[in-house]
Amino acid sequence: MKAFALLTSLIISAMGLTSVSWANTAVTPAAKGDAAKAQKIVNDVCGACHATDGNSTNPTYPVLAGQHPEYIAKQLNEFRSGARMNATMAPNAAKLSNDDILNVAAYFSVQQTKAKQAKDATLAAEGKKIYMGGNQGSGVPACASCHGPAGSGIPVQFPRVGSQHAKYVLTQLKNFRSGDRANDGGKMMQVIARKMTDQEMKAVAEYMSGLR
Repeated sequence: MKAFALLTSLIISAMGLTSVSWANTAVTPAAKGDAAKAQKIVNDVCGACHATDGNSTNPTYPVLAGQHPEYIAKQLNEFRSGARMNATMAPNAAKLSNDDILNVAAYFSVQQTKAKQAKDATLAAEGKKIYMGGNQGSGVPACASCHGPAGSGIPVQFPRVGSQHAKYVLTQLKNFRSGDRANDGGKMMQVIARKMTDQEMKAVAEYMSGLR
């Protein structure tokens, strides 16, 4: 964990970014929810897209099972405030209280992630090179330096990406590049995505889908 934190700091410094904005937008570890109290909301609202166990079957919707609760809470808060735009999530998040958000985040964080396998082995192999080593020529850093070699992320700071739908990851990378998604701390992902080609995005997304 300390090694990942050091690598992250080096990348942030090299990109001329600051980690302060990320820290200010993340939910503190002290703000914890009650998973049991989220069951009705999950059944009535979240489950239709994300499945009640957080392992969505539609690749349009992200897998939430095993995601860090701080990250889930941050996204829900920002869907509610408009800092992250999404026509489906905005009205649903608007119905949630602060406690609801923490409870839902706690619920999905303790669900078991269902491991996946990359569908395209050749593309995944290409993605592994970028994920683990980046692209020095274009300045794309290794994804593993923040999200970990197994895609488990770093609690509070960086989300879990392992076993995530490739289609969802690709969409988010493109949204970061275009600026349609701009709720990343210090604009870190926006800066990185703008340095990536479409092929690199596809390859990384495919590789992430098979991480466990």
